[in-house]
Amino acid sequence: MINVLLVEDRKMSRDCMTGYIKSSDRYQLAAHTQNAGMAEILCMQNKIDLILMDVCTANNEDGIEATAAIKRHFPNIKVIIVTGMTIIDLIDRARAAKADSFWYKEIEGDELLDVMDRTMNGEHIYPDKTPLVHFGNMPSTEISERELEVLRLMVEGNTDTAIAQRLFVSVPAIRYHITQLLQKTGYENRVKLIADLINKDFIVPGL
Repeated sequence: MINVLLVEDRKMSRDCMTGYIKSSDRYQLAAHTQNAGMAEILCMQNKIDLILMDVCTANNEDGIEATAAIKRHFPNIKVIIVTGMTIIDLIDRARAAKADSFWYKEIEGDELLDVMDRTMNGEHIYPDKTPLVHFGNMPSTEISERELEVLRLMVEGNTDTAIAQRLFVSVPAIRYHITQLLQKTGYENRVKLIADLINKDFIVPGL
């Protein structure tokens, strides 16, 4: 049997993935935790072959950072990043952390088990791109790199002046980008835009 460590803080997702694992004759749940920071400790305490790792876990612990640490100390343990978040650079971050595979939660159980099988057989399963998300009238594919930088700093609560200082540009340049984003999305103010970004897990403060 293949021993699985499940790192997931949301009960519904945790129960769902636990059910998939228990329905298989190939996998068994060896341990589970809501905190990504506990994952490495559990790898020391248990024989773990495969980790299903959420991205944003309890106490705002980052599953991708935890994956990088685990891969440094336990390179033979396979890690699959499993998330429902649409954050634009998650896939690149997961690759850099040496996660073996990456999959979105909006999948059927059999597909998840298939990804687990293929990962254990040495494949690296990654989606081609982040799922398309709409913010008002604008699809996420239309956000430029500079606009994304501005949005990230806005979500963190920075003022226009602080954003300008962080990006080494003028305050009018930042306000121009924000105006462009509001025109593209159709939102009447930045508060509604930021709320939608966070609600759809496209930009998560602290990640």
